Amino acid sequence: MLGTNRFLNSLTPKFYVALTGTSSLISGLIFIFEWWYFHKHGTSFIEKVSISHLRPLMGGTESSISESGPSSSNSQSETKCKVWRNPLNLFRGAEYRRYTWVTGKEPLTYYDMNLSAQDHQTFFTCDSDFLRPSDTVMQKAWRERNPPARIKAAYQALELNNDCATAYVLLAEEEATTIVDAERLFKQALKAGETIYRRSQQCQHQSPQHEAQLRRDTNVLVYIKRRLAMCARKLGRIREAVKIMRDLMKEFPPLTMLNIHENLLESLLELQAYADVQAVLAKYDDISLPKSAAICYTAALLKTRTVSDKFSPETASRRGLSTAEINAVEAIHRAVEFNPHVPKYLLEMKSLILPPEHILKRGDSEAIAYAFFHLQHWKRIEGALNLLQCTWEGTFRMIPYPLEKGHLFYPYPSCTETADRELLPTFHHVSVYPKKELPFFIHFTAGLCSSTAMIALLTHQFPEIMGVFAKAVSMISRTCVEYLTVSSFWHWKTSL
Repeated sequence: MLGTNRFLNSLTPKFYVALTGTSSLISGLIFIFEWWYFHKHGTSFIEKVSISHLRPLMGGTESSISESGPSSSNSQSETKCKVWRNPLNLFRGAEYRRYTWVTGKEPLTYYDMNLSAQDHQTFFTCDSDFLRPSDTVMQKAWRERNPPARIKAAYQALELNNDCATAYVLLAEEEATTIVDAERLFKQALKAGETIYRRSQQCQHQSPQHEAQLRRDTNVLVYIKRRLAMCARKLGRIREAVKIMRDLMKEFPPLTMLNIHENLLESLLELQAYADVQAVLAKYDDISLPKSAAICYTAALLKTRTVSDKFSPETASRRGLSTAEINAVEAIHRAVEFNPHVPKYLLEMKSLILPPEHILKRGDSEAIAYAFFHLQHWKRIEGALNLLQCTWEGTFRMIPYPLEKGHLFYPYPSCTETADRELLPTFHHVSVYPKKELPFFIHFTAGLCSSTAMIALLTHQFPEIMGVFAKAVSMISRTCVEYLTVSSFWHWKTSL
């Protein structure tokens, strides 16, 4: 006791200043390292060391996040972030440009428009374009970056050939300022496109060049008919739009990669033809076919529709879920696992923007494109959004480590955030999944760093007072330890 007191009395204020300064520096370095490690690797270094090395020593088991499951071996094709053409993309002149006029904001990114330019060159050009002067002009038009230059080139092509279908397509997409004007130009394109298509069919076997022309003319005709169906849908002629889409799917079944069935699903939902929607899902919601938010969430909506009007969280918690309610909840969990960004837009927790011309499946861009067109269908069914709100977050409890292990689908791709930031405009706050929350040890080291810095500052400003305070704290701590030691020893001795 006497030796300890002498030691404490021998400590000078400068020693306390040096001690608190060193402690503050060390805790600050620990906090900086912990923050850097978390942002680089997505986990806490202290927590990782504790789980990997300390827990086994204390008799625990090491946490495993790489358990085998239906999707533990992720394939190269699934992990790669492939960008798809938005099957319900808007019209540049009649919709995107009008938005720019009203808000002064550009809804499309350069990356998105560049992908569209590549699509147009793939769909609307071929190696034999030099045989027709109008096609040669249009080949240059699709490569132009400046919209007025593209429109000017389209008029030049029409001067050379009044039946140039692709010129009408470009004018309908970019010059028309209303859907009515766009539909008028697409009808002119359809008349020219059908003539050219029949001519190409008759000559397709003459040479490889004629076969390439037929493929190009087929793409042009399908594109025109699809856009005419979308014009009819936007103008309220929904049954006409459904007929055009069904005819397209029957006439050109190999072109399923264009996802025309997603346009059909949305139109059938507007008609409230739920039996027809189920029939389309039965064909395209197949394990061998690629999934989409439209497929998964439409399937969930149909199952939700059967129980949502009578669903009550209080009643369900009291009596349990019925079989139909369990099926609806499982369908919602399946949809949320595929694309976890959609519910916040459907529940209007995040504001919607105009969808881009290209989407990333399972990403924020796909969620925006789906919710933009399908939110009205969820609102139309009584209680559907209420059931979604009560159950969607339960999905994340089934998938605690979505980047390493999936449940019904492959693990969630880690590249979606980067790709979505290129597809979506800068004024939109991109949704990120999984959300990287700060772990406990970052908060702990931040608090430790702040407290030691405060003590160091007080010690530097008031060395005498802080020295007395430090001695008092040391004496109290030593007294408590001695008391606990003696009490424990006395309890052990009396129990013998």
